Amino acid sequence: MTDSSHPLLIQGIRKSFGSKQVLDGIDFALNPREIFGLIGLNGAGKTTLIKIILGLLGPDAGGVQVSGCVPTDIAARRHYNYLPEKFHPSPYLTGHEFLSLALAYHGLPYDPEIGAAMCASLDFPVNYIGQRVGSYSKGMGQKLGLASVLLSNAPLLILDEPMSGLDPLARIRLKEQLLQARAQGRTVFFSSHILADIDEICDRIAVIHATKLVFLGTPKELKERYGKASLEMAFLGSIEKAA
Repeated sequence: MTDSSHPLLIQGIRKSFGSKQVLDGIDFALNPREIFGLIGLNGAGKTTLIKIILGLLGPDAGGVQVSGCVPTDIAARRHYNYLPEKFHPSPYLTGHEFLSLALAYHGLPYDPEIGAAMCASLDFPVNYIGQRVGSYSKGMGQKLGLASVLLSNAPLLILDEPMSGLDPLARIRLKEQLLQARAQGRTVFFSSHILADIDEICDRIAVIHATKLVFLGTPKELKERYGKASLEMAFLGSIEKAA
């Protein structure tokens, strides 16, 4: 049975690699117009879950729906845009050429002025946008990828560690853009190790630890559950209890 009321619906996901179980019974759903954070230690299964959401990996049990579509259905791809943690745009394209190509995949025209404005909003030095990507720093390449995702107007944004490689100013600018995306009616799903950012902008979070979903709720609820002032300490409390 399909459910198009949720931008993302995850039901009973289990996944193992050989004898190593990575995910066991992961269940949650994203609501429209929310920013949702996924947190966990390295190796907790966050990227594996994202790959299952994208249809790049098949679960051993359970299922995923993206606006009512299964991930392997090409129709699902109309509903989201994705940026991986390790993003490397083609070094042979200019910034403008990359953005034009990225939007063409979504059937959208590219306006260089709008592209430059989006890049500037992410603290990207716009005098570089006409240069080849091969001359960019890692952070500049990350900002270019983020600009392409934000420009796509996809209703669901799936971002794996989007703050990786960004300096403090760029992180601030990205958070502003994610809040603006939510205000425009879009839904944002992202993983991050930077819990201060999660605490600042996320409406709800999920904590995965030792193959299980150990918390689902607001950052405030997690802090209240463990009597902690910071999300970092509350997160530690949640995984220590689950150990």
